[in-house]
Amino acid sequence: MSSTITKLNAPLTQAFDFQPSSESQITPTPTYHVLAQRLANFDTLTDALEYAAKGKTGFNFYDARGNLRSVLAYYALRQNARILAQRLSGMGLTRGDRVAIIADTSPEFVELFFACRYAGLVPFAMPVPVNLGSHAIYVQQLRGMLEGSQASIALANVDYINFLEEAAAGITGLQWVGTPGKLENFPIAEIELQSNHPDETAYLQFTSGSTRTPRGVVITERALMCNLQGIVRSGLEIQPGDRSASWLPFYHDMGLVGLVLAPMVTQISVDYLATRDFAIRPLQWLRLISRNRCTIAFSQPFGLKLCTLRVRESDLKELDLSSWRAAGVGAEMIRHDILRKFSDKFSSAGFDEHAFLPCYGLAESTLAVTFSKINTGLQSIRIDSKTLTDKKMAVRLQAEGRKYNEFVNCGRPLPGHTVKIVDEDGQELSDMMVGSVLVHGDSVMTGYFNNPEETHRTLKPGNWLDTGDIGFLFDGDLYITGRRTDVIIVNGRNIRAQDIEELAEQQPEVRSREASAFGVNGVDNTTTVVLVIECRLTSVTERQSLTSRLQQLVYMAFGVSCLVELVPPHTLPRTSSGKLSRFAARQGFIQRTNLIDQLSLVESGDR
Repeated sequence: MSSTITKLNAPLTQAFDFQPSSESQITPTPTYHVLAQRLANFDTLTDALEYAAKGKTGFNFYDARGNLRSVLAYYALRQNARILAQRLSGMGLTRGDRVAIIADTSPEFVELFFACRYAGLVPFAMPVPVNLGSHAIYVQQLRGMLEGSQASIALANVDYINFLEEAAAGITGLQWVGTPGKLENFPIAEIELQSNHPDETAYLQFTSGSTRTPRGVVITERALMCNLQGIVRSGLEIQPGDRSASWLPFYHDMGLVGLVLAPMVTQISVDYLATRDFAIRPLQWLRLISRNRCTIAFSQPFGLKLCTLRVRESDLKELDLSSWRAAGVGAEMIRHDILRKFSDKFSSAGFDEHAFLPCYGLAESTLAVTFSKINTGLQSIRIDSKTLTDKKMAVRLQAEGRKYNEFVNCGRPLPGHTVKIVDEDGQELSDMMVGSVLVHGDSVMTGYFNNPEETHRTLKPGNWLDTGDIGFLFDGDLYITGRRTDVIIVNGRNIRAQDIEELAEQQPEVRSREASAFGVNGVDNTTTVVLVIECRLTSVTERQSLTSRLQQLVYMAFGVSCLVELVPPHTLPRTSSGKLSRFAARQGFIQRTNLIDQLSLVESGDR
């Protein structure tokens, strides 16, 4: 494959002044450039890349030690993607065919993704394994995506090709499986690449699978460009001199749309650290922000929690986070305490708490739905717990001493989008009333690929997207309180799984571990509340003491009995994006405890 990617394990020396690469040194793409900045005002992705390629900004990839290992400027991305597109065009594929790509954090994935669009093909990103010990589960996940997408070809780099070949074995319609390097065996078709149309499918985005089997969301070029415009103009207010840093996986919608496509359509540079490297040493991500003077970096809450727990006090003096103006937070339930602990720890390193930018979105709406106002930081309100549980009303706390829930302000809808809250009958609710969150706008998906039943269930009349989340509106801002499937109904009472988990995580034996709460329905229609906790305790006496204490605390707080299971660290399953999966945790609990015959797991309605 012809390539102008430059590779060398050399430390970063300059972050702003572009210098041509040489055999002995590479430098990252610059922050500032001569192109007049355009904020996603393009019809298609390839139109945007054709413009960005006129400049010298682009993507930079760093290794686990923080060394710059490869650079892919937008002009090089365009050149390599077009050559690959001509090779793909010689494989006998039909316009609109699906192409599966295991999305490691690498230049090769980005090149293949854009090559598909130049060739009129529909790419989709598949995850890298979260835990190599879960070989069979990972292969099964890949196979489900290959079958569900009806992929024509599938690609993976040499690290993951064996997994892919095992998953692809015997799948009807899958014409070719290989590595990017093997594409060189195909001739470059001497054809003129056709322009894309705004109503064509840009890509499929598989949902993370936090509550059920992943589904392929169909995203058109028009929906994508609409969402990108909302993100970069209204959400981030992108400006000349902005630069991003990211550890988010390319197979997750926030990683792909927010930190690959959004920078490209605004012609800004990005510095990448692989997700697995971030998980081992999150300090490297903060070092990238500090050293390269990055202004925009997003994280899921658990990533901020990891930084707070893992970064030593002695490391803070080497960091300068004062350039970080947009610290986006999303992709899972945002807990105020995680943000406050992060701010408290890193304020001495120059982090400004006003940089926090909570937002809300989901793959079915391309990515973003709401953004809080930039430069305002974390805003939250305390809601009386009893009224919330008993009446599904968000009443602001009036008296000290009463139990409360604190919810984070996720901001207002992007331009051209509307959010409404509805009750179980679909009737719109007024402010401060808690119900299902529905979204309408040009970013909403056309449906799930080859899955009309799920599409019909999710897209309501008038093309309203049922997000599966619950929340309320207050003064035009959205507050998410959980997911419908995370509400445990016991004797008519609605109990948030998050509340039980947070109660457990306050215990000293649990504080740095993880907890997952869910309900299991029995054959007699009674619901058992289950709390699974990762714990390092080995003493039988200590384990029994913790179990009894937790059961007592849950009963005192919520008036229900609770079955507590203590499991070893790293037992609780996560989705490909890193979120805890209550759906998988519930399945795992039933399998471990041999309750399959005694308990009936109700999956209908899970989303």
